[in-house]
Amino acid sequence: MTTAALPYRVTPARVLRSEWHKFWTLRSTWNTLAVTSALTAAMGAGLGAAYDGTGEGGMDTVVFVLLGTQFAQINLGVLGILATAGEYSTGQIRATMTAVPRRLPVLWSKAAVLAAVALPLTLATNLLTFPLAQSFLSGTDQAASLGDPGVLRALAGNAAGLTLLAVLALGIGALLRSVPMAIGAFIGLVMILPEILAMLPYAVVDDAVRHFPGKALEALTTADPLPGAASPGTALAAMVLWTATVLASAALVLRRRDV
Repeated sequence: MTTAALPYRVTPARVLRSEWHKFWTLRSTWNTLAVTSALTAAMGAGLGAAYDGTGEGGMDTVVFVLLGTQFAQINLGVLGILATAGEYSTGQIRATMTAVPRRLPVLWSKAAVLAAVALPLTLATNLLTFPLAQSFLSGTDQAASLGDPGVLRALAGNAAGLTLLAVLALGIGALLRSVPMAIGAFIGLVMILPEILAMLPYAVVDDAVRHFPGKALEALTTADPLPGAASPGTALAAMVLWTATVLASAALVLRRRDV
């Protein structure tokens, strides 16, 4: 006599499908993604239209066009935090962990869903924003095309960096389990701490600051790497390491602490 397979057995695919469904049923997801894309494109077009051709101190063309991604960093970071810490604030995490007692598949699925959405969204936004801004920059020192050396690499690098920042924020949310604390920690790590450390008169500190997430994203966004900045490959490796470390820490806490 054989025992029938359990119809509701927990599998990685089912956990992933569940997290995908939860992600898209939140109104904040739709709003955040729409605002992120719209702000980036609008700011790129606005900067291009307002630019008078007098020069921006040698600013990289891709960095100039994608200045709007400064808002994208925060928006996607908050979205990642809400995906994890938001469940703790509402208490929904108890139902989630009851359904998936092994816990860790939930974290990996949340990270995979966020990355699968953030990467194509940011890449498509960048590929739209750049030619849109360049339509106003023809004949200026910021004029460039998608075929110019380093431009496509920088647009894709920016998208990859923003995606890693979003997943890093998700890990911070899972680690701290508080939306306000996680947002504060994320902004502090990405925007504030590197600027404070850069004031210290030590070469080793300057070297370390180049590999912080925010600075690494800047390096990934440049078509022409700046002297003294991390190379795109090194910057990407640094961001992967930051994200993996935070996720691993969150996984360790998730296994050891009660929900």
